[in-house]
Amino acid sequence: MKKQYRVKKNEEFQAIMKRKRFVTSKGFAMYIREKTGENSRIGISVSKKLGNAVVRNKVKRQIRMMCQEIYDFQEPYDTIILVRFGFMSHSFEENKNDLCSLHKKVKI
Repeated sequence: MKKQYRVKKNEEFQAIMKRKRFVTSKGFAMYIREKTGENSRIGISVSKKLGNAVVRNKVKRQIRMMCQEIYDFQEPYDTIILVRFGFMSHSFEENKNDLCSLHKKVKI
């Protein structure tokens, strides 16, 4: 994912999560904030409870690949994806389908 499509700063994460508009599943929680103008952005957050730094970075790389396949980055909103512990018990394809279904809920 290109840097222009990422949410990086803590203030931006907090502003998006402060809106309290979200959808959840077993593996993810997705916070959304409507916006106008530029491209949509995605932020990924993985808790230390999921594992050490190697495991968390692997999870983030997997989610970035899922997002590249699912998103077209023209939607009018920013998204924060929080990874839950249920993510670890499913395969890549199951997690991708889970994320895709959450993305469809947001679009509706």
